[in-house]
Amino acid sequence: MRLLLVEDDDHVAAALSAVLARHGFDVVHARSGEEALQALLPAQAPPFGVVLLDLGLPDQDGYEVCGKIRKRGSTPVIMVTARSDVRSRIHGLNLGADDYVVKPYDTGELIARIHAVIRRPMADGAVTGGDSDVRLGSVRIELPTRQVSVDGSVVQLTRKEFDLLALLAQRPGVVFRREQIISEVWRTSWEGTGRTLEVHVASLRSKLHMPALIETVRGVGYRLVAPAA
Repeated sequence: MRLLLVEDDDHVAAALSAVLARHGFDVVHARSGEEALQALLPAQAPPFGVVLLDLGLPDQDGYEVCGKIRKRGSTPVIMVTARSDVRSRIHGLNLGADDYVVKPYDTGELIARIHAVIRRPMADGAVTGGDSDVRLGSVRIELPTRQVSVDGSVVQLTRKEFDLLALLAQRPGVVFRREQIISEVWRTSWEGTGRTLEVHVASLRSKLHMPALIETVRGVGYRLVAPAA
């Protein structure tokens, strides 16, 4: 699989490229936001399976680059940065990033996250049932098109945000254990994914403007509280 590594530090890029190559990735290195955007233009080469995007780029902010990448297509984007606060993570997810890795990171963690985002476990619709839409008060989840709207207004969600919401919407009011959510949405049992889950829940609450929609059950997991119609 082709992987686009956006990193302005050649030493960091060389070391990481070697690790990624050992795991079967064909790495293309871009040193700036503009190089990254040019590399993602339609061409004869196979498309990239994932983008590793450093936020500290010399020509433009990585958040800006992420937004441009998302407008051009649906290639999974993992932000790699030293910015560890939750606000920064939520901002990245709001721009369309699929995950967010904080430096310094373990390479095993990074590889696990890459494999998690390139899998699309719910692309064919993980919520089973005869109806193709799920309605929860003012929230409408269209499974075939993977589109979510609130009061008729479409809300832009990342793949994992949609997968998480669709999973919880299977059984409103029922508590889903954290381990179960991580297993079904991220297809992994890796413990470090728990923090990513928290950030995705916070991002969903923010995007849908419904802080009470997803309730945290302390020490257990999360459940969806269906809003009034």
